[in-house]
Amino acid sequence: MKVVLIGLGQAGGKLTQALASYDYEMGFDAIRDALAVNTAEADLQPLDIDTMLIGQDRVKGHGVGGDNELGAEIMQSAATEVLDGLDGRITSQAEGIFVVAGLGGGTGSGGAPVLAKELKRIYDVPVYVLGILPGRSEGSIYQANAGRSLKTVAREADATLLIDNDAWQSADESVEEGFETINQQIAQRVGLLLASGEVIDGVGESVVDSSEVINTLRPGGIAALGYASAKASEDSAENINTITSLARNALLTGTSLPNAVKAETALLVIAGQPERISRKGVERARSWLEDETGSLEVRGGDFPLDSDRLAALVLLGGVERSNRLQAFLDRAAEAYEQANEQQAEPAATFQNDELEDLF
Repeated sequence: MKVVLIGLGQAGGKLTQALASYDYEMGFDAIRDALAVNTAEADLQPLDIDTMLIGQDRVKGHGVGGDNELGAEIMQSAATEVLDGLDGRITSQAEGIFVVAGLGGGTGSGGAPVLAKELKRIYDVPVYVLGILPGRSEGSIYQANAGRSLKTVAREADATLLIDNDAWQSADESVEEGFETINQQIAQRVGLLLASGEVIDGVGESVVDSSEVINTLRPGGIAALGYASAKASEDSAENINTITSLARNALLTGTSLPNAVKAETALLVIAGQPERISRKGVERARSWLEDETGSLEVRGGDFPLDSDRLAALVLLGGVERSNRLQAFLDRAAEAYEQANEQQAEPAATFQNDELEDLF
Protein backbone atom coordinates (compact mmCIF):
# COMPACT_ATOMS: atom_id res chain seq x y z
CA MET A 1 0.00 0.00 0.00
CA LYS A 2 1.66 3.21 -1.16
CA VAL A 3 1.26 6.01 1.37
CA VAL A 4 2.54 9.45 2.33
CA LEU A 5 3.38 10.11 5.99
CA ILE A 6 2.97 13.41 7.86
CA GLY A 7 4.48 13.38 11.33
CA LEU A 8 3.13 15.96 13.80
CA GLY A 9 4.96 16.97 16.96
CA GLN A 10 8.01 15.37 18.55
CA ALA A 11 6.65 11.82 18.83
CA GLY A 12 5.04 11.96 15.39
CA GLY A 13 8.24 13.18 13.75
CA LYS A 14 10.42 10.50 15.36
CA LEU A 15 8.00 7.72 14.47
CA THR A 16 7.63 8.98 10.91
CA GLN A 17 11.39 8.84 10.49
CA ALA A 18 11.50 5.33 11.97
CA LEU A 19 8.81 4.18 9.53
CA ALA A 20 10.54 5.78 6.55
CA SER A 21 13.90 4.29 7.53
CA TYR A 22 12.49 0.79 7.98
CA ASP A 23 10.69 0.95 4.64
CA TYR A 24 13.89 2.09 2.91
CA GLU A 25 16.12 -0.50 4.60
CA MET A 26 13.72 -3.32 3.68
CA GLY A 27 13.35 -2.07 0.10
CA PHE A 28 9.54 -2.09 0.26
CA ASP A 29 9.01 1.34 -1.33
CA ALA A 30 5.57 1.57 0.27
CA ILE A 31 6.26 4.99 1.78
CA ARG A 32 6.33 7.39 -1.14
CA ASP A 33 7.19 10.50 0.86
CA ALA A 34 7.41 11.75 4.44
CA LEU A 35 7.23 15.16 6.08
CA ALA A 36 7.64 16.14 9.75
CA VAL A 37 5.71 19.20 10.96
CA ASN A 38 6.26 20.81 14.37
CA THR A 39 6.05 24.02 16.36
CA ALA A 40 9.35 23.25 18.13
CA GLU A 41 12.44 23.84 15.99
CA ALA A 42 14.70 21.79 18.27
CA ASP A 43 12.60 18.67 17.74
CA LEU A 44 12.94 18.93 13.96
CA GLN A 45 16.72 19.36 13.85
CA PRO A 46 17.70 15.70 14.57
CA LEU A 47 15.42 14.33 11.83
CA ASP A 48 16.72 13.19 8.45
CA ILE A 49 13.37 13.47 6.66
CA ASP A 50 11.98 16.73 5.26
CA THR A 51 10.66 19.06 7.94
CA MET A 52 8.42 22.13 8.31
CA LEU A 53 8.29 24.57 11.23
CA ILE A 54 4.91 26.19 11.83
CA GLY A 55 3.55 28.73 14.31
CA GLN A 56 6.67 30.88 14.48
CA ASP A 57 4.57 34.01 14.88
CA ARG A 58 2.89 32.49 17.96
CA VAL A 59 5.57 30.44 19.75
CA LYS A 60 8.85 31.54 18.09
CA GLY A 61 9.91 27.96 17.38
CA HIS A 62 9.73 26.91 21.03
CA GLY A 63 6.71 24.60 20.80
CA VAL A 64 3.30 24.85 22.44
CA GLY A 65 4.31 23.39 25.80
CA GLY A 66 1.65 20.67 25.85
CA ASP A 67 -1.17 23.13 25.11
CA ASN A 68 -3.20 21.20 22.56
CA GLU A 69 -5.73 24.00 22.12
CA LEU A 70 -2.87 26.24 21.00
CA GLY A 71 -1.60 23.39 18.84
CA ALA A 72 -4.98 23.17 17.14
CA GLU A 73 -5.13 26.94 16.60
CA ILE A 74 -1.67 27.00 15.03
CA MET A 75 -2.48 24.09 12.73
CA GLN A 76 -5.69 25.80 11.67
CA SER A 77 -3.75 28.94 10.80
CA ALA A 78 -0.96 26.99 9.09
CA ALA A 79 -3.16 24.51 7.22
CA THR A 80 -2.67 26.20 3.86
CA GLU A 81 1.09 26.35 4.43
CA VAL A 82 1.22 22.64 5.28
CA LEU A 83 -0.93 21.69 2.30
CA ASP A 84 1.34 23.74 0.04
CA GLY A 85 4.31 21.86 1.49
CA LEU A 86 2.62 18.59 0.54
CA ASP A 87 2.11 19.70 -3.05
CA GLY A 88 3.91 17.24 -5.31
CA ARG A 89 4.35 14.71 -2.50
CA ILE A 90 0.85 13.24 -2.63
CA THR A 91 0.69 12.02 -6.22
CA SER A 92 -1.69 9.74 -8.08
CA GLN A 93 0.40 6.79 -6.86
CA ALA A 94 -0.55 7.39 -3.23
CA GLU A 95 -3.27 5.06 -1.97
CA GLY A 96 -3.55 6.63 1.46
CA ILE A 97 -2.24 9.36 3.76
CA PHE A 98 -1.17 8.72 7.35
CA VAL A 99 -1.04 11.54 9.89
CA VAL A 100 1.35 10.26 12.58
CA ALA A 101 1.06 11.86 16.02
CA GLY A 102 1.54 11.33 19.70
CA LEU A 103 -1.90 12.11 21.12
CA GLY A 104 -0.50 13.36 24.43
CA GLY A 105 1.64 16.26 23.21
CA GLY A 106 0.31 19.68 22.30
CA THR A 107 1.22 19.91 18.60
CA GLY A 108 0.30 16.31 17.75
CA SER A 109 -2.92 16.00 19.73
CA GLY A 110 -4.17 19.44 18.76
CA GLY A 111 -3.01 19.44 15.16
CA ALA A 112 -3.88 15.89 14.04
CA PRO A 113 -7.69 16.33 13.92
CA VAL A 114 -7.37 19.68 12.15
CA LEU A 115 -4.94 18.37 9.53
CA ALA A 116 -6.92 15.16 8.95
CA LYS A 117 -10.04 17.21 8.25
CA GLU A 118 -8.19 19.48 5.81
CA LEU A 119 -6.57 16.56 3.99
CA LYS A 120 -9.93 14.83 3.55
CA ARG A 121 -11.31 18.02 2.07
CA ILE A 122 -8.56 18.16 -0.56
CA TYR A 123 -7.66 14.54 -1.40
CA ASP A 124 -9.75 11.59 -2.56
CA VAL A 125 -7.59 8.88 -0.95
CA PRO A 126 -8.28 7.69 2.63
CA VAL A 127 -6.77 9.77 5.42
CA TYR A 128 -5.76 7.75 8.46
CA VAL A 129 -4.26 8.76 11.81
CA LEU A 130 -1.58 6.65 13.46
CA GLY A 131 -2.08 7.80 17.04
CA ILE A 132 0.12 7.04 20.05
CA LEU A 133 -1.61 6.89 23.44
CA PRO A 134 0.60 8.09 26.34
CA GLY A 135 1.64 5.57 28.96
CA ARG A 136 0.50 5.69 32.57
CA SER A 137 3.78 7.30 33.66
CA GLU A 138 3.73 10.21 31.22
CA GLY A 139 1.85 12.74 33.34
CA SER A 140 -1.71 13.97 33.69
CA ILE A 141 -1.55 16.66 31.00
CA TYR A 142 -0.67 14.01 28.40
CA GLN A 143 -3.55 11.81 29.54
CA ALA A 144 -6.01 14.71 29.33
CA ASN A 145 -4.71 15.82 25.93
CA ALA A 146 -5.00 12.34 24.49
CA GLY A 147 -8.51 11.81 25.81
CA ARG A 148 -9.71 15.04 24.24
CA SER A 149 -7.81 14.46 21.00
CA LEU A 150 -9.01 10.88 20.57
CA LYS A 151 -12.63 11.96 20.41
CA THR A 152 -12.05 14.46 17.62
CA VAL A 153 -9.33 12.71 15.65
CA ALA A 154 -11.30 9.48 15.35
CA ARG A 155 -14.25 11.47 14.06
CA GLU A 156 -12.23 13.38 11.45
CA ALA A 157 -10.00 10.56 10.13
CA ASP A 158 -11.19 7.69 7.96
CA ALA A 159 -9.76 5.42 10.67
CA THR A 160 -7.46 5.85 13.66
CA LEU A 161 -4.88 3.12 14.26
CA LEU A 162 -4.09 3.31 17.98
CA ILE A 163 -0.82 2.33 19.62
CA ASP A 164 -0.83 2.10 23.42
CA ASN A 165 2.65 3.08 24.68
CA ASP A 166 2.25 0.72 27.62
CA ALA A 167 1.64 -2.26 25.33
CA TRP A 168 5.24 -2.76 24.20
CA GLN A 169 7.41 -0.94 26.76
CA SER A 170 9.66 -3.15 28.88
CA ALA A 171 9.67 -2.52 32.63
CA ASP A 172 13.49 -2.46 32.82
CA GLU A 173 13.91 0.29 30.20
CA SER A 174 14.28 4.01 30.79
CA VAL A 175 11.62 6.29 29.34
CA GLU A 176 13.90 7.26 26.43
CA GLU A 177 14.88 3.65 25.75
CA GLY A 178 11.23 2.67 25.98
CA PHE A 179 10.19 5.18 23.33
CA GLU A 180 12.99 4.01 21.05
CA THR A 181 11.91 0.38 21.43
CA ILE A 182 8.27 1.26 20.81
CA ASN A 183 9.15 3.23 17.67
CA GLN A 184 11.15 0.31 16.31
CA GLN A 185 8.34 -2.13 17.00
CA ILE A 186 5.72 0.14 15.44
CA ALA A 187 7.95 0.70 12.39
CA GLN A 188 8.31 -3.05 11.86
CA ARG A 189 4.63 -3.86 12.32
CA VAL A 190 3.12 -0.94 10.44
CA GLY A 191 5.90 -1.16 7.86
CA LEU A 192 5.03 -4.77 7.08
CA LEU A 193 1.34 -3.92 6.87
CA LEU A 194 1.94 -1.07 4.43
CA ALA A 195 4.27 -3.23 2.36
CA SER A 196 1.51 -5.79 1.82
CA GLY A 197 0.71 -5.94 -1.87
CA GLU A 198 3.93 -4.25 -2.99
CA VAL A 199 6.17 -5.92 -5.57
CA ILE A 200 8.83 -7.99 -3.81
CA ASP A 201 10.77 -11.19 -4.41
CA GLY A 202 8.74 -14.36 -4.16
CA VAL A 203 5.24 -15.29 -5.23
CA GLY A 204 2.62 -16.08 -2.65
CA GLU A 205 -0.42 -18.25 -3.27
CA SER A 206 -2.86 -15.60 -2.07
CA VAL A 207 -1.04 -12.29 -1.85
CA VAL A 208 -2.63 -9.42 0.07
CA ASP A 209 -3.15 -6.21 -1.87
CA SER A 210 -3.71 -2.66 -0.70
CA SER A 211 -7.47 -2.79 -1.27
CA GLU A 212 -7.78 -5.38 1.50
CA VAL A 213 -6.04 -3.07 3.96
CA ILE A 214 -8.28 -0.18 2.90
CA ASN A 215 -11.45 -2.29 3.15
CA THR A 216 -10.48 -3.58 6.59
CA LEU A 217 -10.16 0.02 7.79
CA ARG A 218 -13.38 1.09 6.07
CA PRO A 219 -15.62 0.88 9.20
CA GLY A 220 -13.71 3.89 10.57
CA GLY A 221 -13.42 4.67 14.26
CA ILE A 222 -10.65 2.85 16.11
CA ALA A 223 -8.33 0.24 14.57
CA ALA A 224 -5.64 -1.95 16.14
CA LEU A 225 -2.72 -4.01 14.83
CA GLY A 226 -1.40 -7.25 16.27
CA TYR A 227 1.89 -9.03 15.51
CA ALA A 228 3.71 -12.24 16.39
CA SER A 229 6.57 -14.21 14.81
CA ALA A 230 8.28 -17.55 15.28
CA LYS A 231 10.90 -19.83 13.74
CA ALA A 232 9.39 -21.88 10.91
CA SER A 233 10.05 -25.34 9.54
CA GLU A 234 11.11 -25.71 5.91
CA ASP A 235 8.18 -28.12 5.50
CA SER A 236 4.91 -26.18 5.32
CA ALA A 237 2.97 -29.17 6.69
CA GLU A 238 4.86 -28.77 9.96
CA ASN A 239 3.84 -25.12 10.21
CA ILE A 240 0.07 -25.63 10.57
CA ASN A 241 0.12 -25.21 14.33
CA THR A 242 2.78 -22.53 14.09
CA ILE A 243 0.51 -20.34 11.97
CA THR A 244 -2.54 -20.82 14.15
CA SER A 245 -0.48 -20.06 17.27
CA LEU A 246 0.94 -16.93 15.65
CA ALA A 247 -2.56 -15.65 14.84
CA ARG A 248 -3.65 -16.27 18.45
CA ASN A 249 -0.58 -14.53 19.88
CA ALA A 250 -0.92 -11.58 17.49
CA LEU A 251 -4.50 -10.96 18.57
CA LEU A 252 -4.41 -11.86 22.24
CA THR A 253 -0.94 -10.76 23.40
CA GLY A 254 0.75 -8.81 20.60
CA THR A 255 -1.77 -6.13 19.74
CA SER A 256 -1.17 -2.38 19.72
CA LEU A 257 -4.32 -1.93 21.82
CA PRO A 258 -4.41 -4.67 24.46
CA ASN A 259 -7.73 -6.47 25.04
CA ALA A 260 -9.21 -5.06 21.83
CA VAL A 261 -10.49 -8.31 20.34
CA LYS A 262 -14.01 -7.75 19.04
CA ALA A 263 -14.13 -5.89 15.73
CA GLU A 264 -16.25 -5.28 12.65
CA THR A 265 -13.53 -6.36 10.22
CA ALA A 266 -10.19 -8.14 10.36
CA LEU A 267 -7.25 -8.89 8.09
CA LEU A 268 -4.80 -11.75 8.67
CA VAL A 269 -1.46 -11.50 6.86
CA ILE A 270 1.06 -14.35 7.07
CA ALA A 271 4.55 -13.18 6.11
CA GLY A 272 7.41 -15.49 5.21
CA GLN A 273 8.79 -17.71 2.49
CA PRO A 274 5.83 -18.99 0.43
CA GLU A 275 7.02 -22.60 0.59
CA ARG A 276 6.88 -22.48 4.40
CA ILE A 277 3.29 -21.17 4.56
CA SER A 278 0.67 -23.88 5.14
CA ARG A 279 -2.67 -23.19 3.43
CA LYS A 280 -4.41 -25.38 5.99
CA GLY A 281 -2.80 -23.38 8.78
CA VAL A 282 -3.90 -20.08 7.24
CA GLU A 283 -7.50 -21.28 6.85
CA ARG A 284 -7.61 -22.57 10.42
CA ALA A 285 -6.22 -19.28 11.68
CA ARG A 286 -8.80 -17.28 9.70
CA SER A 287 -11.61 -19.45 11.02
CA TRP A 288 -10.38 -18.96 14.60
CA LEU A 289 -10.08 -15.22 13.97
CA GLU A 290 -13.70 -15.06 12.79
CA ASP A 291 -14.90 -16.74 15.97
CA GLU A 292 -12.71 -14.67 18.29
CA THR A 293 -13.40 -11.25 16.76
CA GLY A 294 -17.07 -11.89 16.03
CA SER A 295 -16.48 -10.48 12.55
CA LEU A 296 -18.17 -11.83 9.44
CA GLU A 297 -15.63 -9.97 7.32
CA VAL A 298 -12.19 -11.52 7.87
CA ARG A 299 -9.76 -11.18 4.98
CA GLY A 300 -6.46 -12.99 4.64
CA GLY A 301 -3.44 -13.54 2.47
CA ASP A 302 0.31 -13.98 2.19
CA PHE A 303 3.20 -11.57 2.21
CA PRO A 304 6.23 -13.23 0.54
CA LEU A 305 9.31 -12.39 2.58
CA ASP A 306 12.75 -13.97 2.52
CA SER A 307 13.05 -15.17 6.10
CA ASP A 308 13.38 -18.43 8.00
CA ARG A 309 10.64 -17.15 10.31
CA LEU A 310 6.91 -16.74 9.85
CA ALA A 311 5.03 -13.72 11.12
CA ALA A 312 1.33 -12.98 11.58
CA LEU A 313 -0.17 -9.52 11.29
CA VAL A 314 -3.75 -9.04 12.46
CA LEU A 315 -5.39 -5.74 11.54
CA LEU A 316 -8.71 -4.98 13.24
CA GLY A 317 -11.12 -2.36 11.95
CA GLY A 318 -13.97 -0.85 13.96
CA VAL A 319 -12.82 -2.34 17.26
CA GLU A 320 -15.05 -2.31 20.31
CA ARG A 321 -13.99 -0.43 23.38
CA SER A 322 -11.61 -2.65 25.35
CA ASN A 323 -10.98 -2.71 29.09
CA ARG A 324 -7.52 -1.25 28.43
CA LEU A 325 -8.92 1.67 26.43
CA GLN A 326 -11.64 2.27 29.01
CA ALA A 327 -8.98 2.43 31.72
CA PHE A 328 -7.11 5.01 29.67
CA LEU A 329 -10.26 7.11 29.15
CA ASP A 330 -10.94 6.97 32.88
CA ARG A 331 -7.41 8.25 33.58
CA ALA A 332 -7.85 10.96 30.97
CA ALA A 333 -11.15 12.07 32.50
CA GLU A 334 -9.61 12.17 35.97
CA ALA A 335 -6.62 14.18 34.72
CA TYR A 336 -8.89 16.61 32.90
CA GLU A 337 -11.06 17.03 35.98
CA GLN A 338 -8.06 17.74 38.19
CA ALA A 339 -6.86 20.41 35.76
CA ASN A 340 -10.29 22.02 35.49
CA GLU A 341 -11.76 21.81 38.98
CA GLN A 342 -13.69 25.04 38.45
CA GLN A 343 -15.40 23.77 35.31
CA ALA A 344 -18.83 22.18 35.53
CA GLU A 345 -18.88 18.46 34.78
CA PRO A 346 -15.53 18.38 32.91
CA ALA A 347 -15.44 14.58 32.76
CA ALA A 348 -18.36 14.67 30.34
CA THR A 349 -15.78 15.38 27.63
CA PHE A 350 -14.92 11.68 27.72
CA GLN A 351 -18.40 10.25 28.18
CA ASN A 352 -20.50 11.93 25.51
CA ASP A 353 -22.34 10.41 22.59
CA GLU A 354 -19.64 11.39 20.08
CA LEU A 355 -17.13 9.13 21.78
CA GLU A 356 -19.63 6.32 22.23
CA ASP A 357 -20.35 6.40 18.49
CA LEU A 358 -16.71 5.56 17.75
CA PHE A 359 -17.15 2.01 19.04
